[in-house]
Amino acid sequence: MDNLISGFAILAQWQVVVALIIGSVGGVIIGALPGVGAAVAIAILLPATFAFEPIVGLTLLLGIYGSSMYGGAIPAILINTPGTAVNALTTYDGYPMTKRGEGHRALSLAYSASFFGGIFSILCLIILSPVLAWVAPHFGSREIFLAAFMGILLVVLAHRGQTFSAAMLASFGIFLNTVGLEPVKYTKRFTFDQSWLSSGINLIVVVLGLFAISQALLLLVDRDHAPGEAHVKGNIFAGLKELLGLKRIATVSSSLGVLMGMVPGTGEFTSQFLSYTYAQKTSKDPDKFGDGSPEGLVASEAANNAVPGAAMIPLLALGIPGEALTAMMLSVFYVHNVIPGPQLFADQMDFVMALYMALILLNVIVLVFLLFSTNLLLKIIQIPTRFLGVMILTLSFVGVFSLRNSVTDCAIAAGFGVFGLILKRLNLPIVPIILGMVLGGIMEVKLRSAMARVKSPLDFIDRPIAAILFVMILLIIALHIRTLVQEHRDRLKPQPTGDEDTTQQG
Repeated sequence: MDNLISGFAILAQWQVVVALIIGSVGGVIIGALPGVGAAVAIAILLPATFAFEPIVGLTLLLGIYGSSMYGGAIPAILINTPGTAVNALTTYDGYPMTKRGEGHRALSLAYSASFFGGIFSILCLIILSPVLAWVAPHFGSREIFLAAFMGILLVVLAHRGQTFSAAMLASFGIFLNTVGLEPVKYTKRFTFDQSWLSSGINLIVVVLGLFAISQALLLLVDRDHAPGEAHVKGNIFAGLKELLGLKRIATVSSSLGVLMGMVPGTGEFTSQFLSYTYAQKTSKDPDKFGDGSPEGLVASEAANNAVPGAAMIPLLALGIPGEALTAMMLSVFYVHNVIPGPQLFADQMDFVMALYMALILLNVIVLVFLLFSTNLLLKIIQIPTRFLGVMILTLSFVGVFSLRNSVTDCAIAAGFGVFGLILKRLNLPIVPIILGMVLGGIMEVKLRSAMARVKSPLDFIDRPIAAILFVMILLIIALHIRTLVQEHRDRLKPQPTGDEDTTQQG
């Protein structure tokens, strides 16, 4: 109870309240702008948050992270253009409902399902807090190393069909983290006698380059266009009541979102796919899916909005980010010397409770804002894409330069921006690079710390949690190999020809 009261006191500061409102409302607007997304906005704002108190900076970023998917549903439903990548599945059933003249109903259901998923995941997070507080102190250096390694492994394997590319890009991220002075003896690594490489390659510079500058270049290179004009008529509040009739779908989808959010490398896309598949298989009208099914819309939106709250579990408990946005938030912790992990729950539980309450409040603020301002948002998002590109590019370079007043950082960010543009054009993933940099640094520090007490390879897994993590890693690799073998066998199977089909029919 004392931690809860202290958390309220932290959250009641006017700076935190302002950051929460700006982040929540701003995240909705950013999510509704096709081609921008939360990753770009967080990357741009990241340098500015270093000047704030940690709770203020994190509240601002959490507001954008948690609310962007609400906004992304608006253009997905009304003009068949998802505001963020994770809202792509929303177009399957949202836009057909709009074509039937049920745009207000689709939006209302999307808002209600998103709110349900967000609150559900936060409540799960609060319930799991005592468990986290008990388990986290049992994680030593070797356990955190194995958990970080498993995180990279899951991120790589999550990119089906691009596993090799993801592995190479994650390795490249780990390599980038090794440039500069190594953390123990401070010897130079991969600097090639260049003084500007001695301090290493800054994570925020890479983030801004790969996410913000590359997206700006993409918007500038592509044809200029603006989202079409749309207007919503009808009762936006009706979905709150209609969701009660779909509570089973909403609950299962939110549960899958929580489970996938806790597993590094899976996130919104996997949870959406699983929940949508479940909803279709258990529906009385499966043929309506993809043609304006309210169940499909609820399954998609509830699942993707349950992920942000759950993604905070490995970040707060172990200091291990599961995807790019939580990796960016981790840098805010480090700048203010607030280290996520076992000690955070033991020493700063009031800080953790304040974050939980901020997550709940942002969902309430966003829902109220959307119920009264959807048509206003539709006017705001009609901004030409090239104008957005110029704005993002300008703000990105301002953010990079403000880090260390370094023109060199701007040049590095521009280089990574071009590299990110190439990756996007080739449809290759960017996230493994960022997670490779973050988790690679954690792995190196924890491995060096653990090796001082390890005399043989078996000593590394002689503790229960370490042994469990090691077995999980082996199982993940074995299951992936089994999947690859099965896919290879399926490809080798002879496919029936048209003549054979005709013969069989005859």
